[in-house]
Amino acid sequence: MTPLAPGTRRHVRAGGICGTFPCVLAAAISLWLPMMTGSSAARADTGGLHLLEELQGVITELAERVKPSVVSVGAIRPKDSLRDRPPNAPGSGSGVIIDQEGHIITNNHVVSDATEVEVRLSDKTKFIAQVIGKDPDTDLAILKITTDRKLPSARFGDSSSVKVGQWALAVGNPFGLDRTVTLGVISGIGRDNMNLSRYENFLQTDASINPGNSGGPLFNMHGEVIGINTAIINFAQGIGFAIPSNMARQVMEQLLASGKVVRGWLGVGIQPVTADLAAKFGVNENEGVLVNEVFEKDPAARAGIKPGDIITKVDGKPVETPNMLSRLIATLPPGATTHIEIVRDGLRQILPVPLSERQDVPVIASLPPPGRSEVKLGLDVQDLTAELAGKFRLKESTGVLITRVDRGSIAEAEGLREGDLIKEVNRVDVVSVNAFTAAVSKTKRGDTILLRVLRETRAFYVVLKPAEK
Repeated sequence: MTPLAPGTRRHVRAGGICGTFPCVLAAAISLWLPMMTGSSAARADTGGLHLLEELQGVITELAERVKPSVVSVGAIRPKDSLRDRPPNAPGSGSGVIIDQEGHIITNNHVVSDATEVEVRLSDKTKFIAQVIGKDPDTDLAILKITTDRKLPSARFGDSSSVKVGQWALAVGNPFGLDRTVTLGVISGIGRDNMNLSRYENFLQTDASINPGNSGGPLFNMHGEVIGINTAIINFAQGIGFAIPSNMARQVMEQLLASGKVVRGWLGVGIQPVTADLAAKFGVNENEGVLVNEVFEKDPAARAGIKPGDIITKVDGKPVETPNMLSRLIATLPPGATTHIEIVRDGLRQILPVPLSERQDVPVIASLPPPGRSEVKLGLDVQDLTAELAGKFRLKESTGVLITRVDRGSIAEAEGLREGDLIKEVNRVDVVSVNAFTAAVSKTKRGDTILLRVLRETRAFYVVLKPAEK
């Protein structure tokens, strides 16, 4: 995955084949018209051309209307000057003016660590813009230029109403080509797990975007900004991503008000609900997220959320992935009370949770994809001692420590390793090797074993399927 910084990787159309919507539309019409004969062909040709001309007029008028609000953005580095700075220098990208006072939204990775940037308007005039605020967690930044004249600006649309298949117009400065316009469709919504930022909910589009488009707007057919272009898949054709306008607007408002973004905090460690975990906890696969740790004195702990709970909804909105839960909580302000639906021991309940301010610590535990090898567990364990706790950076005084994991074992396939501390077996606390052995010995043929494991400061659940006895 490649952020749209210029001078990095070019986005190449394989074999010169065009797969975007305008190309497909034109190809379809070119195939259809020759099939008509005689007067019907003439009428179809006249009507078809008239329809295309009307469509073309709408698109060209839209492009002319929105282009003036799009700017070129370039980070200023030592010894740079407005006169000798190349048009596609590293760190340059695009932005869009969001009000007549000169505020501009762009990507954080375009601005980088700069406090001032060069901004070039559609009429070629240049300004030095101040960086008002940045939010790396969403890859957004707000700039401000000062001028006596009113500036052309764009307005935000509602990204929650965007649908797959609707048209989209991308405007930016790819490879230094000012205010390039491309047309396509929205190819997908709600894209996450791209590892581009902490909070991801991207719109996917096939409107051609390239290095230099970063920070530029994605418009709907009403000329409203529905996204801020931010990344492409550099080895694919027609796969670009934009930050949805509703997320961008929320971040913008906070940055303009206080120069920073404050987010709600729940205080849990979470992991995906795999098929094996779903069977153990009595939910459907990918229904909700599994709480593997609850931080003391944080909102979740005070509200009564416990390890082993499945969080399925936040304020009535379904939760399917850890990223989705993190994003939903982050949209809420500290002090707000959210209603969390959980599944505990097969029963659903809703807990009111007053949120606090987000802490900068990770909350998602991850493991390698689960293996399917039905062999012995392949674990050596011993009682935890103070010396071993110090060696493996554990803040616990009891539990069963894994001292060896056999190669090729089910334990290795499930991501367990030396130094992991087993705290539960099948939802029962284990404080010694004897307790662990007793719990495991109760496993019947074909049963799986649910472990709650602590690794340094993070906990997670894992399901082991032992070999048949």
